[in-house]
This record gives sequence, C-alpha cells and structure tokens, in this order.
Amino acid sequence: MVTTIRRVKIKDAAALAVIGKSTFYDTFTGTCTEEDMQQFLEDYFNIGQVNQELADENDFFFFAEIDGVPAGYVRMKEDYSQFPLMEQWKALELKRIYVDKKFHGKGIAQLLISFVESFARENQYEVVWLGVWEHNLRAKRFYEKSGFEDSGHTHNFPIGNTPQTDNWLWKFLI
Repeated sequence: MVTTIRRVKIKDAAALAVIGKSTFYDTFTGTCTEEDMQQFLEDYFNIGQVNQELADENDFFFFAEIDGVPAGYVRMKEDYSQFPLMEQWKALELKRIYVDKKFHGKGIAQLLISFVESFARENQYEVVWLGVWEHNLRAKRFYEKSGFEDSGHTHNFPIGNTPQTDNWLWKFLI
C-alpha cells in the first residue's frame, strides 16, 4: 500500500467532486434536513464550482492517494474574508480536510494535517486556522492532538436553512 500526496489538477475535477460530496455527506448527514444537505452538495460540489476553484492557482487542493486512489483531500487558501482578525498575520486557512470513510483509521488524516503544516512552514505562514463544527467532537480532538487551539471566536456555517456554528481554531507556527 503506497500513500502519496499530490496537487489536484483540473483533470481531477470529477474525482474531487465525488470525494468532496461523499465525505461531506458522511460527516454531516443527520445534522440538517436531507433537502438542505442535497442543496448544499449541489451548490458546493458541482463540476462548475469545483473547476472554478481548481482554476485558481492560489486555491490549493491536494489528494492523499493510496495506490493511486483518492483516500482524502485538503483545501488550503490564504483567505481572510471569513475571519478578518487573521489579517494581522500571514495566515493560511485550512478550508477542508476530509478522509473517505473506507480509509478511516489508516493515518490519512494525520498525514494530511502534517502536510498542511509543512506546506505552511515552507511558504512562511505564521499561523494555520480552520473552522470546525462546534458539535464535531471527533474532529476537535484530532485538531487538538495536532496542536490547534480554540481561538474563542465562532462563525455561522448554515447548511441550507439549518443553522450551525463553527469554532475557529488556530495553530501558530512562529
């Protein structure tokens, strides 16, 4: 079993849309109505949207692959629009980190989060930050073990008409 990390390319848009939809659904199913979920998936993981994001050279998507098959992915971007407080540092937002449930427990999430930190250090970011759903205790424990701390700030992240709140976490690299 060979695990590699590589940048996602435009030609991978369909594969990214598939893993994006399935991992988001698996993570958040039951936290909102099925109608809200399906609309969210269509809005954010349709081929047009995925192609647009992949076309932005400053929007970094990477697959973790096992024997050439996507097992998980990350999306990172220097984007301060949702959390302007971060503008005081050179900050990298970890917008998404997901692992296909078939590959849970195989170290893929740890491999990806280590990759994110290495990427951030190599590109001289001072801090990595992310939003995590306030009730996703498993993810919060994972991030805590990876050195992230709760910033004390939150933001709304509704799925359709279902209100949800994310906690902003950060990890300073300086």
